[in-house]
Amino acid sequence: MKIMNLDEEQKRLSQVHNLEEMRRELRPTDMVTVFQIDSNGLYHKRYIYSALIPDNQIEEALSDSDWDLDIGYGLPCEVSGEIKYLRYGVENGVEPLVIHVGGYHPVDPWVEISEEFRLFHYLYHRDGKTDKYFRIDEGKEEVVVATVKPNHVQIRLKEIHQWLLLKEMSLSIQFRCCERSEHSPEELELDRAELQYGGREAWKILHRDELTCWRHSYGELRGDGDYQVDSKLEVKRIIKPVPISHERRYVEFIINAHGDEYTCDPEKLGEYPGEKSDLAWKLTRVHFSKQVLDKYYNESSKYTVRDSIVSCRLWGSIQIDNHHPDKVCVFLDELGRHLPYTEQLHWKSHNIIPEGSVSKTFGRRMIQGEWANSDQPDILFKQSYEQLQKACNECLGWQLLKPLPPGDAHRLQRLRIPTTNEESHFKDLVSDLTSILIETLNEKCLKKLIPNDQQKDIKRGIGRLEYVLNSQEIAETEQHITFLRCLWDLRTTRSSSHIEILNDNRYQRSATHFDIENLNRQEAFTKILGEAVEFLNFLISVVRSGKLSNNSSKVE
Repeated sequence: MKIMNLDEEQKRLSQVHNLEEMRRELRPTDMVTVFQIDSNGLYHKRYIYSALIPDNQIEEALSDSDWDLDIGYGLPCEVSGEIKYLRYGVENGVEPLVIHVGGYHPVDPWVEISEEFRLFHYLYHRDGKTDKYFRIDEGKEEVVVATVKPNHVQIRLKEIHQWLLLKEMSLSIQFRCCERSEHSPEELELDRAELQYGGREAWKILHRDELTCWRHSYGELRGDGDYQVDSKLEVKRIIKPVPISHERRYVEFIINAHGDEYTCDPEKLGEYPGEKSDLAWKLTRVHFSKQVLDKYYNESSKYTVRDSIVSCRLWGSIQIDNHHPDKVCVFLDELGRHLPYTEQLHWKSHNIIPEGSVSKTFGRRMIQGEWANSDQPDILFKQSYEQLQKACNECLGWQLLKPLPPGDAHRLQRLRIPTTNEESHFKDLVSDLTSILIETLNEKCLKKLIPNDQQKDIKRGIGRLEYVLNSQEIAETEQHITFLRCLWDLRTTRSSSHIEILNDNRYQRSATHFDIENLNRQEAFTKILGEAVEFLNFLISVVRSGKLSNNSSKVE
């Protein structure tokens, strides 16, 4: 069926948009199409393929729009009749960037980018299902470098430039497009003199513009179904290597009580205080609000916050002083040496005027060279949690607290003293702590430590732990069981309305125990977490005492 809008049909056949696309200005961050197969039967056919050519062959390549390497070529082969191996199947120095494998293989054709290119840039898949290739760039950021689909491949120009520069080659992006129309030459207002079948005069004219050449012509079709006119365009564009700047950027941070700012560039920092009057000392303490760490706690799949360290799978780790209740301190040198520029900007947004010094814990460790434990309950909690797991492995052979399932692992990672007085944040943290300490109780193993005739009278969960501890006459059991029950009641009742909470005896008990009504949310959770640390240390002492291991033979 003919397309009735002749203006659109004339524009399509002119292929002006295709030529403009091939000649457009490219930026280093652009994803460039280096392979494409787009076909709609005889009506529309569009192909793009790329070839690496030696720099001394550029002029020869631009002397004709014919392709230097066709789709399906570029594979290794042996020369027929000779004992000779050709890595890319040709002897003229041309290499493929993308390889399309098809032909007589028993599976569907597939496409892949040059292995040499992938290995040079350390490209990787984030998972097995993605069609994207990533790399860690100079700024220690994860970026998409290539997308590889069966009929379409794009690669970022920046990485192409870097590779070409070292290989001393250029990239030839080859384009071919054929459009057909059911309209007659007269309807399309085409001169029949230029439509000589089998010998188009316009096709003999090669246009050239710096590093791009192209040919375009119309042809009259005879005996080819309903189509009367076709339009053919071939373009070849050479991409020459361009040096890429690797200069890193650095943020300035407040370094004193006057609000003066100084760069964190390690090359511009003094090794010793007072070394040069115009240089800041590399160990200058930079202060930040505690909220600077929220990002890392909330993205636990990517970041980890531990005692004195923030680490990232992309850019490594940075030493921090996270032993203050309301601020974080970092050495100026650490900010520039370990954080990418975008990460520096995040820290800059939480930069505050210095007040006081580093924490006693950090000072004893980093300045005095002494061993010192943290006094922050969130850090102590995670340390005690790990010690309990280790003690259970060594003394019991099973865990009192089962490991969190993968979907809940973030609960332990993000556990900390809240940085704001928000009720929603407090609720989430109480829920996380309840999941870690109560919902993971190893009830199956605890049940096996209880006589069969007693099991039906004992409630699950906390009740089973209480019975096992009391059966061994372990001191302080009541104190810690009370803590667990108050924590459970607090988590359960916080989901109700405020009026319902106040009238709930379970809430009254937990609120009294944790002094909820007299403390703000930060203070309250600090108290709760402090009791949680005491509970974990209690369990560690019980496990290491051997009182539970006496009955471990009952537990398979």
